[in-house]
Amino acid sequence: MVSQLRHRGPDDEGVWVDKETGIALGHRRLAILDLSHTGRQPMFSSDGRYIITYNGEVYNFQELRRRIQDTNRVKFRGSSDTEVILEAIRVWGIKKAIEKFNGMFAFAVWDRKEKKLYLARDRIGIKPLYYGWAGKSFVFSSELKALRVFRDFRGEIKKDALALYLRYNYIPTPYSIYKNIYKLELGSILEIDCEGKEKKSVFWNVKEAVRYAAAHPLQEKREAEEELDWLLRSSAKLRMISDVPLGAFLSGGIDSSTVTALMQVQSPKPIKTFTIGFYEKGYNEAEYAKKIAQYLGTEHTELYVSPKEAIAVIPKLAEIYDEPFSDSSQIPTFIISKLTRQYVTVSLSGDGGDELFGGYNRHFWIKHIKEKTAWLPYSGRLKISKALRNMPSAVWSILDKAFAGFPSKFRLSQIEDKATKISDILSKNTDFGIYHSLISHWHNLQELILNYNSTPSIIKNKWEAVELKSFTQKMQYLDLTTYLVDDILTKVDRASMSVSLEVRVPFLDHRVVEFAWRIPLEMKIAKGEGKKILKKLLSRYVPQKFMERPKMGFGVPLGQWLRGPLREWAEELLSEKRLREEEFFHPEPIRQKWREHLSGKRNWQYHLWDILMFEAWKEGNSQ
Repeated sequence: MVSQLRHRGPDDEGVWVDKETGIALGHRRLAILDLSHTGRQPMFSSDGRYIITYNGEVYNFQELRRRIQDTNRVKFRGSSDTEVILEAIRVWGIKKAIEKFNGMFAFAVWDRKEKKLYLARDRIGIKPLYYGWAGKSFVFSSELKALRVFRDFRGEIKKDALALYLRYNYIPTPYSIYKNIYKLELGSILEIDCEGKEKKSVFWNVKEAVRYAAAHPLQEKREAEEELDWLLRSSAKLRMISDVPLGAFLSGGIDSSTVTALMQVQSPKPIKTFTIGFYEKGYNEAEYAKKIAQYLGTEHTELYVSPKEAIAVIPKLAEIYDEPFSDSSQIPTFIISKLTRQYVTVSLSGDGGDELFGGYNRHFWIKHIKEKTAWLPYSGRLKISKALRNMPSAVWSILDKAFAGFPSKFRLSQIEDKATKISDILSKNTDFGIYHSLISHWHNLQELILNYNSTPSIIKNKWEAVELKSFTQKMQYLDLTTYLVDDILTKVDRASMSVSLEVRVPFLDHRVVEFAWRIPLEMKIAKGEGKKILKKLLSRYVPQKFMERPKMGFGVPLGQWLRGPLREWAEELLSEKRLREEEFFHPEPIRQKWREHLSGKRNWQYHLWDILMFEAWKEGNSQ
């Protein structure tokens, strides 16, 4: 099991076994802090009561170490944060200790006195933790590949999880693709005794933290800007603590530029920054990143990637992502991680900025569309929705070409996709219906999955459970607790750790998260533009002109590739014979979308990628 995770920790390995109680802890180490033998794991507390295996970083470990030394006679053996975690648990108890941790972590602690195992996952779910039962054995790991080699693991695919994956392109926590295996919820502790009894508790309740913060908004704009600047500086500085080389991903967008600027202003020498570029103009951000890097004076490295080089990553994806996952930006995320790892062991990224500060288009233009169509009765909106849906693709192609000649300020792209989204909005009669439609890929899952009747309502339950005033805030909350955790952070963790690179995310310091929810919505989103306060903060460090550009996703021209160099590979995975023999899907809706895509009638790239990534994963990982 440990050998399956060598990529997550290439520097060392350790195993501890207690035959009497039947527990074994394993660890692979990526040495970041305290590179000596005193940082090795599994590690015992000074009194021998607790033993830990741990993935991640607790950034405020130096402050906690001082507090422990001031009040308790502890002689620390080394300088790792792992040792501080253990001593904090020994001094304060597990829950009170974790409440003091500022970091990203997933760990298991065995209490030798009480004969209890504790699993814990950080507040935002940055680090992964799977657990469950294989036969009569309780098993856990950072990745599923370690569980698959356990002798009693069966690996039965859970249809509820498959349905969720096809709906969202990821599998939401607490589900995994397998029966009896789960992801630990963010901010949670799971306690298991020797009889197998499980007890779950929460040390940070994201719903309550968000609700409380939103109910106590800041009043002064200047105060909000100053406090946010200080918090983000503090967060970035904490995440720059490292005993190994460190750098930052830089796309040239608002989030990564902010993180880079805050790092550089606190560094005595140029920080290392990394970006990748694509030769396809609509997918290339490297030129923006280069300008930011030059202005800030970073030591910048860029790599331009050809379609052939990007496509060569695809065979690796099933192994890297461990369970079905189909956010196509997984490809450039792996490439930037691989590039960065050639120079540093730790990189900071700007993930989380969109969720906290209103950066996604849906955060502002859905509200705009609703306001503009409020005078229409629902029947009228349905008619417009149907008309948009039935518009021939040729019309959209003509419009795309027409707008291509406009100045960038007035240019529209991917008009058919935008029209389809507008059609979805107009066809729904509830706020949740609108949001759910926009984040969904495959809609009619009963017509797609064989012998399947219903999909778990996990996203709807979250929507209904949170008490927030506005539609936009509810979208941001769902994005934070579902899409961010199980898509964005999963994508970054698996891609980076597959090449032994640790990625740290300053925006997801829990202090920043809580403070961001105190900032009134009008300071984040105004006049059809998001991240207003973040852009104001960034303007303290770089000129405004660098921010005046359209938002770009971290994508690849997947639709073109499926009609070109990936066509043969896709045809094999989507063949009717294969789909019928596997008995997971009704082939007809898949084959129809494939034909429409190949003909150019529609762009079904994301729907098809969902199926392709499931098929590739199953081929590479099923037992």
